[in-house]
Amino acid sequence: MSFLKNISHNSLSDKELVALYKESGDMAILGELYQRYMELVYGVCLKYYKDPETAKDSVMQIFEELVPKLRKHEVENFKPWLHQVAKNHCLMQLRTPKNMKTVEFKYELVQSEDNVQLNGVLEKEEKFKKLEFCLGTLTNEQRETVKLFYLDGKCYNEIVEITGLEWNQVRSFIQNGRRNLKLCMENEKLGVGNEL
Repeated sequence: MSFLKNISHNSLSDKELVALYKESGDMAILGELYQRYMELVYGVCLKYYKDPETAKDSVMQIFEELVPKLRKHEVENFKPWLHQVAKNHCLMQLRTPKNMKTVEFKYELVQSEDNVQLNGVLEKEEKFKKLEFCLGTLTNEQRETVKLFYLDGKCYNEIVEITGLEWNQVRSFIQNGRRNLKLCMENEKLGVGNEL
């Protein structure tokens, strides 16, 4: 996806680019710095929104947020700081009134607190069993990349380094693994192939 292609050729460190941008306000310098981590920002946004187009829009909105933020904040380590900015942006977008849903509260549906808590524990345990079973149905590559991405919070580039796979392979394994996992979990809900 050319949207995420890293075209940075600048040999300056992140810290040096931050200092240069703060000093000059030059958008090209900020663009150079941001370009290095667009893939990371896109991954964070996709994780929260589950929609590629919304994630792409947020990548651009976050860049616009950086213009004033980076000039007024002391940033020692740009990458983790940017990760937090992206995460906060996504959470704020998800909390806006248009994304909030109201539900009518019905007293007749209220159960005792003990039953609700026990049901919740049993439900979670059942979901974990299903997830564990469904992870076992994935190919080794899908299982490994899905675990690294979703459970360990690694980005695509980190997974490439860990596994030695190509970036496109990592993306494909994660997408296919997620789809296969979802299908398996849905089949388990319907009681299809219930080997548990």
